[in-house]
Amino acid sequence: MAKWPSKHDLGKILPELEKSEGSLHLSKSAGPLDRFRWELCQRILKYKVSHNLKQKELAKMLDIDEPQMSRILRHRIENVSTDKLAGFVLKLEPGVELKVS
Repeated sequence: MAKWPSKHDLGKILPELEKSEGSLHLSKSAGPLDRFRWELCQRILKYKVSHNLKQKELAKMLDIDEPQMSRILRHRIENVSTDKLAGFVLKLEPGVELKVS
């Protein structure tokens, strides 16, 4: 059975966890463009998982640096254009049809 970390152990890792940025989730009130952008990130993430790729390998395939790849995989895309995201998906899945709905 799994054992919870001690308060001492938690105290050591808590400062690091507070500095980290997790994945963003799609808001229930998100508009069509935000949903489309979120789905593009999901497609990239699914590609990574289904092809058993490391983040570094995927970043190299898309010709971007690892920090940017990490942000995309966590849906932190405020500074990434929709065109750029769509281009990444098309590079991974040539011929796929993308639609905003």
